[in-house]
Amino acid sequence: MNNPFVTNGYVSPKYFCDRETETKDITTLLLNGNNIALISPRRYGKTDLIRHCFSQPEVAEHYYTFIVDIYATRSLRDFVNKFGKVILDALKPRGRKVWEIFVNAIASLQAGITYDIGGVPSWNIGLGDITNPAASLDEIFHYLQHADRPCLIAIDEFQQIGKYPEDTIEATLRTYVQYCSNARFVFSGSQRHLMGTIFTSPSRPFYQSVTIMNLPPIPLEKYTEFAIRHFREHKKVLLPEVVNVLYDRFRGGTFYLQKIMNILFLKTPEGATCGMEMIEDAINYIVNFTADTYAELLYQLPEKQKQVLIAINREGQARNVVSGAFSKRHGLVSPSSVRSALAGLLDKDFITKERDFYQVYDLFFSIWLSKEEH
Repeated sequence: MNNPFVTNGYVSPKYFCDRETETKDITTLLLNGNNIALISPRRYGKTDLIRHCFSQPEVAEHYYTFIVDIYATRSLRDFVNKFGKVILDALKPRGRKVWEIFVNAIASLQAGITYDIGGVPSWNIGLGDITNPAASLDEIFHYLQHADRPCLIAIDEFQQIGKYPEDTIEATLRTYVQYCSNARFVFSGSQRHLMGTIFTSPSRPFYQSVTIMNLPPIPLEKYTEFAIRHFREHKKVLLPEVVNVLYDRFRGGTFYLQKIMNILFLKTPEGATCGMEMIEDAINYIVNFTADTYAELLYQLPEKQKQVLIAINREGQARNVVSGAFSKRHGLVSPSSVRSALAGLLDKDFITKERDFYQVYDLFFSIWLSKEEH
């Protein structure tokens, strides 16, 4: 690759940093009959880690693997539509005999599957075509149970099911998962408090049904070694202190490190050295590209949400945000108005809650906000 710092998904082990322990643990647990809940903040590389695990020879050669990102889903109908499409798309490269079994299994959805001149199917099912999502979900799980290979399914941003209007969705999925002996599941999620509630609350259907894994940042020394090696292989030099500064500033977030390293790499000529003086230019390069989008996002926010967002950003990791002191410090109307604004900002993913503090979700957006204030 021209640039070894990949920013758009998993490519191969060569461009994947560390996670050796996590890869071994996840693979071993799945192949020994366990389901897993994988929890970490977004942009720590959960999905790439899952793809890396699914690409291991002992998995790829013997299992069908499916990764279903349900972040944008809002209902069981959405879920079924996404799940079915992922399965069909993953099976198509394996040949007609493989995908035909799945197509024949989903009788309620066959009318929405079209075929090209070579007989290859495409999932052209609209939400209106899924008239009975519960029946279609039953067909999908019937396929998984009777597939000619065991299946591994990762459901990404699993906490999203808590927003579905169907209040029995957790119990329904738990029952299917429990009795689908031919499949094992990874439920990954980025909202720690929601994922924790789903899997650790005795009143919830998924209680004690999985092995819970919390994904930490990649260790600084591992990422430093990874980055320096890739610079060196292209006859470039990366000073270790550059990685140290970026790692601290972006809290070890894999997405941010990769994004900035990608820019530093392209701006460092062959035979040259990437030093500290290049950091701010690289960050600004990224932020400026998205400035118009950030401005539009901020403009569309209701005024109270905008004020609370800016206040949280000023503090970086904001604690006690519904206190009178927080409102007074930032000129906000009242703690009650802050509370209602928080709900809206969390729902729109402008902010995240980690343990006892709130922070702006997109750290590049956070940098842009800070610049706008000055």
